[in-house]
Amino acid sequence: MKRLAGKTALITGGARGIGRAFAEAYVREGARVAIADIDFEGAQAAAEKLGGGSAAVRLDVTDQASIEQAAARTVADLGRIDILINNAAIFTAAPVSEITRNDYDCAFAVNVAGTLFTLQAVARHMIERGEGGKIINMASQAGRRGEPLVAVYCATKAAVISLTQSAGLNLIRHGINVNAISPGVVEGEHWDGVDALFAKHEGKAPGQKKQEVAQAVPYGRIGRGEDLTGMAVFLASDEAEYVVAQTYNVDGGQWMS
Repeated sequence: MKRLAGKTALITGGARGIGRAFAEAYVREGARVAIADIDFEGAQAAAEKLGGGSAAVRLDVTDQASIEQAAARTVADLGRIDILINNAAIFTAAPVSEITRNDYDCAFAVNVAGTLFTLQAVARHMIERGEGGKIINMASQAGRRGEPLVAVYCATKAAVISLTQSAGLNLIRHGINVNAISPGVVEGEHWDGVDALFAKHEGKAPGQKKQEVAQAVPYGRIGRGEDLTGMAVFLASDEAEYVVAQTYNVDGGQWMS
């Protein structure tokens, strides 16, 4: 039997990259998936390609009404939500002396508030339904440590790890397991922007930062979205019933905890 047969998942930021890899893995394991993204056309294209009863949902995680509508739309289209992956996030980098309040506000609005209030909306549905559920937040190795140019992003991901612990302890009484995945560096279209920021602030040539980061991974290469799917499937499955409030590193050996 497929490990997620009969389950319905909502994946934020699911139109591309890591979120898309999660959606593909979940469909292979028998789940129906709602792909939620601010890029609704991208979500529609992804859902059509996935098949398997997948649906597209419009979602802006910085807008409370949009969060609540996305949860309601998923229930209306697919009947329920058994699994949530809080994957939507943005990256920013700058020396501490150059951080702007707008950069700070935007990063926390998406990475922290977006995670919290999407979790809240889905948890309320799960509590009302009374059958428990699985919530998976996307943290980062950046949340485990400081980095000279990444103060704000590191702080948001540290907050996600802390939020996962508190929400996990609070919601397990309702049979809702809250855990997180902490990736290292992962291949994807966002790396063009990340690389450009480091080129700007460190004076590196285009592509140099990405090459340096990849060489530093003990496993020997930069991560791929599919490297994370095994953990995402496990944490969403019945096998993870006794796993509560944990953050798992899936990073090729970059961080040990």
